[in-house]
Amino acid sequence: MLGNAKTLTLALCLGLAATTPSLAQGAAAPAPAANKVGIVAIQAAIASTNEGKKEFDVLQKRFAPKQAELKALNDEVEKLKTQLQAQTDKLNEEERATRVKNLETKQKSLQRNYDDFQTEAQQAEQEVVNRLGGKMLTVLEKYAAANGYSVILDVSSQSTPVLWASQTTNITKELVDAYNAQSPAAPAAPAAKPAGSAANQPSGAAGTAKPAKP
Repeated sequence: MLGNAKTLTLALCLGLAATTPSLAQGAAAPAPAANKVGIVAIQAAIASTNEGKKEFDVLQKRFAPKQAELKALNDEVEKLKTQLQAQTDKLNEEERATRVKNLETKQKSLQRNYDDFQTEAQQAEQEVVNRLGGKMLTVLEKYAAANGYSVILDVSSQSTPVLWASQTTNITKELVDAYNAQSPAAPAAPAAKPAGSAANQPSGAAGTAKPAKP
């Protein structure tokens, strides 16, 4: 039984600094430095581009009505639970059984609706990540070649083998700048969150999507 409806947070967590001037175009590629390694949070990079912000804002607005619907259904379930707990000693066996059955029916409906919502939202987000991810990987390859990197590691996932890295090796922001220079798109205004929507997100939901390699 689902005690609280969890709603999918479509926008990935952003924490990058303000944009700096884009990479110089046409500059000669430096000679590769021995074992020059960089790290990148590829998911945050995709979501931080102007195009990414616009795409995820559209998704947030698209799924806001469903989030509000789930919130209302969850509130109804919680109200029924509270009423049953408060009145259980005053109800006869038949009335108690009727209320319990009604509550279970509502909870099952909430769970089905939430599962459908989660699946649809994840698929929509994955489509955006894959589409923009293909462009981002192309930008990454050009940036790495132009700046003499031997290896660039993605540290988006908590399971990454990278235990520590100097911030000087983090090229996430540089990739965002390079992407915006190549694919300019006006950033969309922040989407308003639906009233009362939950902020929690189940494991395996948004934020775990990775771009498919082109």
